Amino acid sequence: MALQEIVTYPFPILKDTAKPVTEFGEELKKLVADMAETMYDAPGVGLAAPQINIPLQLCVIDISPKDAPKELIVLANPKIIKGEGEEVDEEGCLSVREYCSKVPRYAKIWVEAQDIDGKPLSFEAEGYYARVIQHELDHLNGTLFIDRISSLKRTLYKKKLKKMLKAEEGK
Repeated sequence: MALQEIVTYPFPILKDTAKPVTEFGEELKKLVADMAETMYDAPGVGLAAPQINIPLQLCVIDISPKDAPKELIVLANPKIIKGEGEEVDEEGCLSVREYCSKVPRYAKIWVEAQDIDGKPLSFEAEGYYARVIQHELDHLNGTLFIDRISSLKRTLYKKKLKKMLKAEEGK
């Protein structure tokens, strides 16, 4: 296992649509292990392959409490089949530095995906689990949570980021 670098906005891959996972084997298992290690180290509750500069429809999620055993969920080629209800809650992102905002999401979703071995998965999720899945699936479609907030908030964030990047260049 190896920690991977998490790319941050405005890195170009974050705006691209990821390609389907077609090869299920040892290489994919190593990638998933690296993604999990990177997510836990960050620390985060989800990580999509594009966030480590790999354009695959693959994400790892673990919403278990910090002091509980790890419960890693791997989703390859995931799709939301149906969603219902709406909840608005605070979100942040490992690829969007120093910013959180309230984002509307489905309250309950139905998902189809494949597991790490390519076997089909079909399940429903609600609440926080549904929110995390939707956030990670957005990454696979080139969408960031800041794309789901008002243009004013997004503009203010971009100005803040520009100042941060300029300050870093000066160091």
